[in-house]
Amino acid sequence: MISFELSEQQKQMKELTHYLAEYEIRPIAMEAERLKKVPEEFLNQVNQMGIHLNTASFKADKAKSGRPKKENEANRMGVIAMEELAWGDAAITLSLPGPGLGGHPIMTSGTPEQQERFLTIFTADQPRWGAYALTEPDAGSDASGIRTLARKVDGGYLLNGQKIFITNGARASWVVVFATVDPSLGRSAHRAFVVEKGMKGFTSPKIADKMGLRANETAELVFEDCFIPQENLLGGEELYNQRAQKASGFQVAMKTFDSTRPIVAAMAIGIARAAYEYTLDIVKKEFPKHGRLYHITLEMLAEAEQDIAAARLLTWEAAWKADIGIENAKEAAICKAFAGQMALGVCKKCLDLLGPIGLNGHPVEKWYRDVKVFDIFEGTNEIQHLVVARRQYAPYNIRV
Repeated sequence: MISFELSEQQKQMKELTHYLAEYEIRPIAMEAERLKKVPEEFLNQVNQMGIHLNTASFKADKAKSGRPKKENEANRMGVIAMEELAWGDAAITLSLPGPGLGGHPIMTSGTPEQQERFLTIFTADQPRWGAYALTEPDAGSDASGIRTLARKVDGGYLLNGQKIFITNGARASWVVVFATVDPSLGRSAHRAFVVEKGMKGFTSPKIADKMGLRANETAELVFEDCFIPQENLLGGEELYNQRAQKASGFQVAMKTFDSTRPIVAAMAIGIARAAYEYTLDIVKKEFPKHGRLYHITLEMLAEAEQDIAAARLLTWEAAWKADIGIENAKEAAICKAFAGQMALGVCKKCLDLLGPIGLNGHPVEKWYRDVKVFDIFEGTNEIQHLVVARRQYAPYNIRV
């Protein structure tokens, strides 16, 4: 059975990240939104504190029976922390230094040398970032259709193509980039490369101007005959030779989502909780405490709290399964789909209840704009439903 009591380590993480969210992140959130930039002094401060955006998770050691012999808490710690930080501000949270989404594929598929080379840079005094580049103009939800081409040459590969909507992509020290060695072969031709900042032929010509999460950098990446040395092929040639028939590069990309979709769900929960708590506080202070309207308003907010709690439990389950080494693709998709829709609905409900109050410099309107993307990135709702359906009906030999 799952225990819903937080461990001492988890309690400490929750307290630390909530303190950071309330006293360091919240006070600068609106100004960072206006300037579309997180203050450098804040980024230096959290880097010195050792707080990084790190979605890399460690698999539990397994006995020969296939059962975990040692449980870890990496994924649960991650969702607890990210809910609190996103409660403070999601855009600033996504801007925190660290390997970010790119950490997971390097940790799980990289060679020991690659892990040492690319992950130890985050212990430096200066803040650094990693990134993950999968989405293209014509390959978003259908990641199997990527067209960024990797052509084998002496000593490595030449990369040509374009990636869009890459979080921290322009500032990153390195980016895990997914490309194909032959588009006609589909998923089996996918490869993952670690492209380092400053490599010839690698540019970031544009930072997106977005509806929400304005303080976070979302970049376009362009590769024009960008030479990638052999040692930057994630996992090395042996990884792909051993799995030639199993779409290894595509699997690396998809497996990352099993750990990061609960993180995205947790952030959506944090935003929804922020909107709910903020609105409840105003309702208690400003609304007349009599009549049917007041009670209807409280009932609507109670429904919001109920939905937030349900999303949190779904997210904790997906993270728990990842921690103990149980396949969690279905649970990760369920929590991400539910939390994204839930948070969007809660923020809209809060904005509706506050009316003009929510628009005059109050953060609810900002949270409503910020939360929309949590229903989109890391796979749209439709993609999550497809993931769930495929796993739900696989035992019955029903192809979806």
